[in-house]
Amino acid sequence: MRGSDERNGELFSYVDIEERIPAAHPLRAIRALVNEVLAALDEGFSKLYADSGRPSIAPERLLRALLLQAFYTIRSERQLMEQIDYNLLYRWFVGLGVDEPVWVPTVFTKNRDRLLEAEVARKFLVALLNHEKVRKLLSDEHFSVDGTQLQAWASMKSFRAKDGSSEPPDPGRNGEQDFHGEKRSNATHASTTDPEAKLHRKGAGKEAKLSFMGHALMENRNGLVVATAVTEANGVAERQAAQEMIVRHSPGARRLTLGADKGYDARAFVADLRDLNVTPHIAQNLTGRRSAIDGRTTRHPGYAVSQQKRKRIEEPFGWGKTIGGLARPMLRGARKLAFKFTLTMAGYNLIRIPKLLAATA
Repeated sequence: MRGSDERNGELFSYVDIEERIPAAHPLRAIRALVNEVLAALDEGFSKLYADSGRPSIAPERLLRALLLQAFYTIRSERQLMEQIDYNLLYRWFVGLGVDEPVWVPTVFTKNRDRLLEAEVARKFLVALLNHEKVRKLLSDEHFSVDGTQLQAWASMKSFRAKDGSSEPPDPGRNGEQDFHGEKRSNATHASTTDPEAKLHRKGAGKEAKLSFMGHALMENRNGLVVATAVTEANGVAERQAAQEMIVRHSPGARRLTLGADKGYDARAFVADLRDLNVTPHIAQNLTGRRSAIDGRTTRHPGYAVSQQKRKRIEEPFGWGKTIGGLARPMLRGARKLAFKFTLTMAGYNLIRIPKLLAATA
């Protein structure tokens, strides 16, 4: 018998979101872990808000929604609000009931900025790594570091001379401008859209882009990110950020090893690492000069292991740019981008941790 295609309106509808989510759905294990981490941050959240006044969006719901944005490649917060409105899976993960209204995108953004001021993304990453189940997955001796170029949310047309000499005759939204014969550099030009962005070229033969630099410190046992930083894009930012992250994560308490590519092979940086009780397992840069890494380091078997393990740091960068929304984030300014970068790296850890826990059970 053929079924009817007619739809009758229901006066009441009883939907239990918990029953709609499959028992084996990957987000179940991730949500349980996220809730335990957020519970550890509860006291810190309380200090961010006044005791009276109009209730704001719960910070726990804000963070779960932002993690969803990274997990499912949702390009903007406006689209995120739209998809949470009709997707029961998203409502369940965030903690919204079926009948609860979704937030206005501008209100969501303003509440997110409150978390940015308190560095909640960094605290969330630290609390995740300190979780009793996660801590046993981490190496406390062997690390790797690298940096990646993050394209700024600003066009090259906004990169204009600081003295105003390159202003187009027709200052429209998309006015014509001739850049031929004009030499542009960070010393003489700046972006009118995002003044913090710098013109930077990641490698030889590649085009220069308005960019920031994202840095990550990875432990070598399972390839989880343990520290992050976002800096101005320049030639020394990677080494400076690496030193700051290793000090912040493990301030000279024990002997560590740090793997890195040949871009970190600089005498001053290697000397600073040794002063910090860190053995530099850095790839040798032998292009026309003498490397700062000699046979005293390369002769040990651990050096070869570090050189093999350090390449895994490209995995969180690749995931962040193809899935997590880091290819060109719709954010301006280093602080907002740092929040996004740190939370996306935490999202990468959350994707992998349930599988690692299941494998080691």
